[in-house]
Amino acid sequence: MGATEFAKLPHIGESVKRKEDLRFLTGAGNYTDDIVQPGQKYAVFVRSPYAHANILGVDTAAAAAMPGVAAVFTGKDIEGKVNGLPCGWLISNPDGSPMKEPPHPVLAATKVRYVGDHVAMVVADTLEQAKNAAEAVAVDYEELAPVIDMRTASQGPALHAEAPDNHCYKWTLGDKAAVDAAFAGAAHVTSIDLTNNRLIPNAMEPRAANASYNRATDEYQLYVANQNPHVERLLMTAFVLGLPEHKVRVIAPDVGGGFGSKIFLYAEDVALTWAARQLNCPIKWTAERSESFVSDAHGRDHISHAEMAMDKDGKFLAMRVHTHANLGAYLSTFASAIPTILYGTLLAGQYATPQIYVEVDGWFTSTAPVDAYRGAGRPEAAYLVERLVTRCAWELGLSQDEIRKRNFIASFPYQTPVALQYDTGDFHACMDESQKLADVAGFEARRKASEARGLKRGIGYSCYIEACGLAPSNIAGALGARAGLFEAGEVRVHPTGSVTVFTGSHSHGQGHETTFAQLVAARLGLDPGQVDIVHGDTGRVPFGMGTYGSRSLSVGGTAIMKALDKIEAKAKKIAAHLMEASDADIEFAGGEFTVKGTDKKVPFAQVALTAYVPHNYPLDKLEPGLNETAFYDPTNFTYPAGTYICEVEVDPQTGVVRVDRFTAVDDFGVIVNPMIVEGQVHGGVVQGMGQALMEHGVYDPDSGQLLTGSYMDYTMPRAADFPEFKLGHVCTPCTHNPIGSKGCGEAGAIGSPPAVINAVLDALKPLGVTDIDMPATPHRVWQAIQKAAA
Repeated sequence: MGATEFAKLPHIGESVKRKEDLRFLTGAGNYTDDIVQPGQKYAVFVRSPYAHANILGVDTAAAAAMPGVAAVFTGKDIEGKVNGLPCGWLISNPDGSPMKEPPHPVLAATKVRYVGDHVAMVVADTLEQAKNAAEAVAVDYEELAPVIDMRTASQGPALHAEAPDNHCYKWTLGDKAAVDAAFAGAAHVTSIDLTNNRLIPNAMEPRAANASYNRATDEYQLYVANQNPHVERLLMTAFVLGLPEHKVRVIAPDVGGGFGSKIFLYAEDVALTWAARQLNCPIKWTAERSESFVSDAHGRDHISHAEMAMDKDGKFLAMRVHTHANLGAYLSTFASAIPTILYGTLLAGQYATPQIYVEVDGWFTSTAPVDAYRGAGRPEAAYLVERLVTRCAWELGLSQDEIRKRNFIASFPYQTPVALQYDTGDFHACMDESQKLADVAGFEARRKASEARGLKRGIGYSCYIEACGLAPSNIAGALGARAGLFEAGEVRVHPTGSVTVFTGSHSHGQGHETTFAQLVAARLGLDPGQVDIVHGDTGRVPFGMGTYGSRSLSVGGTAIMKALDKIEAKAKKIAAHLMEASDADIEFAGGEFTVKGTDKKVPFAQVALTAYVPHNYPLDKLEPGLNETAFYDPTNFTYPAGTYICEVEVDPQTGVVRVDRFTAVDDFGVIVNPMIVEGQVHGGVVQGMGQALMEHGVYDPDSGQLLTGSYMDYTMPRAADFPEFKLGHVCTPCTHNPIGSKGCGEAGAIGSPPAVINAVLDALKPLGVTDIDMPATPHRVWQAIQKAAA
């Protein structure tokens, strides 16, 4: 079945209410912190108060003697027994040498490298007892100078002996000679310097883990707030603890948001699992919000210089980019891939730029590790490209839309100069629909009305593209991936005709229990209520790669579709037997099997029952049951794209920016549930606006202390900060999966930051302001206005 036929099925394109909402809205969700196991104890981690220091000694005697304390574990206790945390992606330098990959200890034994680094773990009967004992652990530190600014990291003290200049890698992509030649012959060159500010994930549910060990079976069980339990288990067993994988069960129950920060294998998960065997009891840990600020993997944190070469008409000839990427103190699970493979390959954007060359330098600093955060490399690329394109327009005297239309890719498939091949798209249609919904024609009248009130109004464009469903595994492996990128789906049809689906994808707010049920119901002619979705448990679901990179429907859904293909093929043979026909003459649609050219038909439920209650069913030809499993490894990324238009009002007296209008038109291919997609776009746009206007993780340059370690200092967006969004859709189905879907979970966070900042700068242009970094806070905007006036 192709995407065109799939899109016409019942339930596809229907805004079915989310099945999972009943338990979430009534407080019946089951999160890791809700898990209470018999005899469980509680863990508290002793964390470094210093950004960089040698550990001269750890005295645990007083803590160990306190009431209720079962054990205090230090780095010295686990040295040689527990390996360090692995990085899942190898990046190579231009000369082929590997990146610097220093050890990432679960508990620091000799040195701490950022505020929040793990030094010891206290386990006690109650949480209060564990907290009290943690305060009694005496650590003798020798404080060292921190390395905070990656621009001067090479001149600072070495955080790791393996990287004496704190340099992890240099990564390049593109034809440098061709790019330099294009620049030499260009009629105009535009350049820009950009900072992509550090973000601190703030999922509603903090990270949590609850580990146990069964001596009788020599088996471990870990409940954890994680986005990909199979990958967590693989990394922990194969690389860190050296355990047989089948002896470890990882369960990710309801998870209250992930946004990338719950993809990774964290030290706490390993420490609890190891200690559960040492103490022969379950151990529970739930992060407090202050812990989350310093210990969750952060996002973004790039400093870039970019240039665009153009001809006299504003046609793009070549682009070159140099980026410094902050990796933090250690390499997190996918840290190395984010500013390279998932960033540099997207620098073509929606534009037919013939040549592109990018260099990325990755640096270790005395800060929390930096890894994937909603969009993961794609927002950084879109921000750079769309800020640069708007700057090109202003320097050439063109409008923001005109320069984009002149350079849009118009024919597909299109091979970009940075490795990717876009299979399909319609960028002009997205632009046209967005301009219509945004009422761009009425902007000048609105600008004059704002002026009359003493405000400056600006309009900003962003035409983003992203790559979702990282693939295929063999190509990713050649580029450094240390894991496959396939997905698994198992479909079990029960004797009554109802269905249970086991998927390797994980839902932590996306609505898989509804969307996947719609997909299966549409194929089998059922009501979505007859389909249950099971995920997040390595003991129940086949090996899968989890959820990240907007891959669930296009990759996980396709695996389910392939399993359904097998179900249908077997069911046709059963139906053929029931109707005494050849299975080649059996057709299936709307939940009924029919014989071509006759009025014979049997419903799906009858075929399902026959599979399990065969009577005269030919068991010598077909096995009983109607269960099938399939794996799917994509042949290419999918490429969602869209045009976002933002209008802001700026008060020049205070620097306050108010988003007055925001329009988002996206091409997600075939949409299964429009309501869920709209919710994803809303959430993504708000997160992107949070980065553009409010959020910024800041470390003190002298002490390395996190200055934005609470909601008192790290501003989060609220509903009242934004207008009603206008959403629109264009559909060019993905050509290489049977659903035709492209992914929607990250688009809003990718397309919105440049639209907002371009709008702010458009408003400030009459005041002489030509540039501003994110976040465009009132203070920063006011300062820019004063500087321009001076």
